[in-house]
Order: sequence, then structure tokens, then C-alpha cells
Amino acid sequence: MIIKKAVIPAAGMGTRFLPATKAMPKEMLPIVDKPTLQLVVEEIVAAGIEDILIITGRGKSAIEDHFDRAIELENLLATKGKEEELEQIKKISSLANIFYVRQKEPLGLGHAVLCAREFVGSEPFAVLLGDDIVYAKEPVIGQLIKIFNEKGSTVVGCQRVGYDNIHKYGAVDTDDLEASVVRVKQLTEKPKREDAASDLAVLGRYVIEPEIFDILASTRPGTGGEIQLTDALNTLASKKPVWAYSFQGRRYDVGDRLGFLEATIEYALRREDLSADLKIYLENLMCYRDGYRDTLS
Repeated sequence: MIIKKAVIPAAGMGTRFLPATKAMPKEMLPIVDKPTLQLVVEEIVAAGIEDILIITGRGKSAIEDHFDRAIELENLLATKGKEEELEQIKKISSLANIFYVRQKEPLGLGHAVLCAREFVGSEPFAVLLGDDIVYAKEPVIGQLIKIFNEKGSTVVGCQRVGYDNIHKYGAVDTDDLEASVVRVKQLTEKPKREDAASDLAVLGRYVIEPEIFDILASTRPGTGGEIQLTDALNTLASKKPVWAYSFQGRRYDVGDRLGFLEATIEYALRREDLSADLKIYLENLMCYRDGYRDTLS
């Protein structure tokens, strides 16, 4: 089955990145020179999906501005003969058919997904969270779509994160941790280390059947007083198979300060225009040569 639509919940306040996110949406924080949200959109497009709904909230107008035309900037770049920059800017507004809806209250990820009901209709759809970006040869959401077509039911994207980190994520309870595709027995939202059934964590990529909307509409608020997508997926898993797929790729938690820095450095190291000079800088920094010791003290 062809997955035609994707949903990106982007209504969070970004409190872990204050004060930077006081006036800037966390989804617009750049990895080198590209907003994290654009990387997510590009992943969706690379998987063949053209219709994208972004769930926003108050103070998120910069997201719409970014994916819109910027005629004055385009004219300025054209006048100055900056053709490469002009093409980059024009490409952003033609990446996909992007739609927006506001989540009027901060009622959780499950509620944000429920806001997409009219957009999605009665077809399976993709969900991608902006806090997780993945560098991969094959788009992660495309990997999940393949598994969905093989299994015929909902798939969540996972990787093992270690028991020291599982409290940050949803943990998968399953009978076989070694296989790349396993049936979900239960998902537990942000368990304590000692309570986690495994260190296999759900990491921001889903292909979900439309039955989830009826379940979400009747799901009571859970952890933090929010409607949890995890709770709705557990209900779905009690009725039919839900699969956890260990996707291939280098994943970054850009909702975390250290993860954000890791992504920025590693994406820069993959750039031909930056990698050589950045490597020299990092080598000097680590060796405390050429006066770097003074700059760090």
C-alpha cells in the first residue's frame, strides 16, 4: 500500500532549549544551516510522500514562513547573482504539499495526532517527531513503510538505547529482542530503569492504521495529564498486531542539548565545504594546541 500522508506534531514548547526557544520554535533550531524540521520534511519527501500536515501551536508562525515563498529574499538573491542560494530558497517552498492545523491546548502527543483526523481520513499514515532526526542511506520512514506493507499493520520505529537511557522513551515489551521486526506486547511510557521490560525504545517514527483515531478519541489522559499515543497503541496492540522495527541509521535526539550538539558536529563533518577545517579545529581543540587551553579556561 502506498502511504500518501505524513503528520509532524510540532506544537511543543521546547522548554529544554530555553532561553533559545522563548521566541523561536524548537523545530527551527538549525543543524548547521538547516532547521531540524526541514530535515524531517526531506526524509518524508525522500520516502515518496507529498502531503504533510504539521501540527503547530501558538508562537509557531516561523514554521509556516520557512516553508512559504519569500519573494523579497528571492528577488534580492537574484539581483545579487546568488544563484545557488536562490535555488536553495526556492526549493524549500516546493518540497511538498504542506498543511497546518493548530493544537489549541497542550494535551499531549496523542491529542496532537488526533488533530490530524480530518487530514488523514481512512488511510494508514506516517507520523514523524521532530526531536529525532536520523542520518540513513534509506529514509527511516521509508523503511517502516516497507515493514508495514509486509506485515499489514501498524509499525513503530525503534532502536536499543541502553537501560540507562530508557527512562527518556517508550519501552517495548516483546518476546524476541534479537529480531529486527518483533511483535509488541506492550509499550511503557518513560519507565524507570528497574521497571523497563527492555531497552528497545520507540524513537519518533510510526506508520499507523486509521483505527487509532477512534481509540485516541476515547483514551483518558495518562502520564502528565496528557493523552498519550503510547496508551492508544497499547489498546490497538490488544486487538491486532503492532510491530516494532529496529531501523537502520544514525539517530540523534535533537531534543536533548548533547544530542543536538552531536548532530550539528557530525552533519558538519559530512559536508565537503566544512569537514576539512572542522576536523583541524577539533584536533587542535582536543590536543590543547595553539592556545586553545587559554580559550577554554
